[in-house]
Amino acid sequence: MKKQIADLTNNRLQMLTNSNMKSVCPTMEQRAKLAKVQNNEIRKAMAKGKIKDQFQNGDYTYVHYDVHFSFYRVQGKRHYMEELVENRVASFFKDELYDDYEWLPEEEETEESLLPDSSDERVAFVYDRRKAVQYAEQYWNKPNPAYKYFENNCTNYISQCLRAGGAPMRGNPNRGSGWWYTGSSWSWSWAVAHAFQGYFANSKTGLRARRVTDASQLILGDIICYDFQGDGRFDHSTIVTAKDENGMPLVNANTYNSRMRYWAYEDSTAYTPNIKYRFYHILDDNSR
Repeated sequence: MKKQIADLTNNRLQMLTNSNMKSVCPTMEQRAKLAKVQNNEIRKAMAKGKIKDQFQNGDYTYVHYDVHFSFYRVQGKRHYMEELVENRVASFFKDELYDDYEWLPEEEETEESLLPDSSDERVAFVYDRRKAVQYAEQYWNKPNPAYKYFENNCTNYISQCLRAGGAPMRGNPNRGSGWWYTGSSWSWSWAVAHAFQGYFANSKTGLRARRVTDASQLILGDIICYDFQGDGRFDHSTIVTAKDENGMPLVNANTYNSRMRYWAYEDSTAYTPNIKYRFYHILDDNSR
């Protein structure tokens, strides 16, 4: 089975790096378009597959595995390594490949009626962007055992990054109020992308942000929220960890585990033409 997964991993890498395979891998067309816009070239690409679990059901074998991609990119004088991890499931019938697909977990449900931010109490803090980015780099592809790990972990991870940067928690124990985490409970805004975006849209004290109109206005430690379907419900969150040579953000994320990824996600299987973004610049006591 290891050899079969290795073959699938190599085939997937070829799809992502061979421009002649656009019809087989639609995301490659987006990657090629994106590279052209960025004036960006992939000089080297590598992939490594790792089996996480497998089980038998009659003549069928199901294998849950990760593929870790590394793309060495060159953009003008800037060189960097983009990394992505795909969580995949392969099924075999009598040792013959039957199906192979990316596995995307469902996000935890949240209450729609989140409480409005009515607190007048001022919560002072200074956001340490360097520490937030360092945390994002350390845990982009592994869980911090100090926190609960969710199947859909993107917003939990971003909240941890903000907390590492000194962002103050408030609202405990009401899950629909503020932004907070304890070992046994957490606010919806801590772990659910839609509630997280809603918190930033309304927070006036403690952890808060100013919405900006363009991704280029963001700096390291800022946040991007994604509504992939454009239906008003936000599905994903990322943190800015670098800027490319054109001044555009590169981001880290969980669930779609990635680092130094171009912010627009046009090469993602979750991307749709209806995608909407919200860009948030984190505010603190030093902000103007």
